[in-house]
Amino acid sequence: MTNTNQSQTASEAARKAALAKQAAPKLGLLTTEQKNHALLRMADSLVAEAESIIAANTEDLQRGQENGTSASLLDRLALNHKRIEAMAEGLRQVVELPDPIGELLEETTRPNGLHIRKLRVPLGVIGIIYEARPNVTVDAAGLCLKTGNAVVLRGGSSALSSNKRIVEVLHAALSETDLPADALQLVEDPSRASVDEMLKLNGLLDVLIPRGGASLIQNVVKNATVPVIETGAGICHTYIDASAQVVMALQIGLNAKVQRPSVCNSMETLLVHRAFAERHLSMIADQFVQQSVELRGDVEARKLVPAFKEAADEDWDTEYNDYILNVRVVNDIDEALEHIRLHGTMHSECIVTENAENAVRFLQEVDAAAVYHNASTRFTDGFEFGFGAEIGISTQKLHARGPMGLPALTSTKYCIQGSGQIRG
Repeated sequence: MTNTNQSQTASEAARKAALAKQAAPKLGLLTTEQKNHALLRMADSLVAEAESIIAANTEDLQRGQENGTSASLLDRLALNHKRIEAMAEGLRQVVELPDPIGELLEETTRPNGLHIRKLRVPLGVIGIIYEARPNVTVDAAGLCLKTGNAVVLRGGSSALSSNKRIVEVLHAALSETDLPADALQLVEDPSRASVDEMLKLNGLLDVLIPRGGASLIQNVVKNATVPVIETGAGICHTYIDASAQVVMALQIGLNAKVQRPSVCNSMETLLVHRAFAERHLSMIADQFVQQSVELRGDVEARKLVPAFKEAADEDWDTEYNDYILNVRVVNDIDEALEHIRLHGTMHSECIVTENAENAVRFLQEVDAAAVYHNASTRFTDGFEFGFGAEIGISTQKLHARGPMGLPALTSTKYCIQGSGQIRG
């Protein structure tokens, strides 16, 4: 890349971040009604312009097919009328949620008469770097704007046509409202340089949120000077305990793997108690194979089901996002917990059991953003948790953890009222 091109790359990200920063204070002056009106206009416009969005998405899908993109990634990328309506519905759900901005969190009066209030306020300008899924463009815009944050989006090159058209539609909708259109920006340069520049836009961006695969997330975490909220990779496990109900275990396992394998809360490894495996693993394996899942097992799993492929050491640490599943037979819950400690990514973990003591242990001892008893890991999602559309699923412990809805996109400030007090 030439120096001129690098300069042009830098100027786009910085220029758009600067526009967002200029718009951010105006957002803070808007009422909840004004913000909700803007979100509803955005939702209506997405549905009205569905055909043009699908046409743009077709360009992305054609490029993906020509470049050999896998079927699972193409599924993440694909848009249709149903998915566009779901994106619009996400915005409408955000409208129905309480506006956290201005919420009084704490209030006290000190002995010297100082009256102190702690209030929720916007973070400011949020930069979001993400990969193939164009629905993130809408989710991020809606959540950020509802919370009074300006947003600078940098999607993956695989969804560039889709994202450009979506933002054009949203800008047109915003132009008919009180919300400044400059509060929503899309960096269109698909090169790595545009990402690298965003990581260093201190003073323009207040926080970065990466969404995507492990390599993208780690690049942002390791190289950003702007503060980062880490959304982690999802190497999710389901542990079937000895006492698990067979039908329930099968249904939860299948749902966690095949309902939508391309997303971060899908299961990558199935851990099965030896006593359960000896009775039922062959039948469960048959059900997965019928769903076109490739099964890779450890030594004990392959003894019980010889058709399993051998799981390599690196498989236990791989997020497939595909129809591939690791299977390991364990002797007890302690072995299952140890496996998750070694290979989990603190995203979503599940135990299927009728043993109350083991359920409590699993819920208490597993260190993850979401821990389930007798329910699929696929529920780790802003919609399913009642948050509306989500900005991502945080696997870190600061500043937010789990599905990040509106409150996770706020900070706080203290407002102090006095009557002339001075400190002695």
